[in-house]
Amino acid sequence: MSGRPVKHSLTLRGHRTSVSLEDMFWQEFRRAAQRRAMPLNQLAAEIDAERGDIGLASAIRVFVLRDALARGGLAQ
Repeated sequence: MSGRPVKHSLTLRGHRTSVSLEDMFWQEFRRAAQRRAMPLNQLAAEIDAERGDIGLASAIRVFVLRDALARGGLAQ
């Protein structure tokens, strides 16, 4: 598993955008969408709508971290 960011395209409210995340974050982001029974693009759009003034990639990383902490996946 590489620590280098990998770029993927997402569609947010009908607009295509690219997001670069490390493979581990992509995997956990996909799992989070699956747990919520929602498409990845929909979850990304929700994160995008709430992210404020930080970049989308950073907002997704923070979401993934918070999700893992909430599930007890990481020591706090």
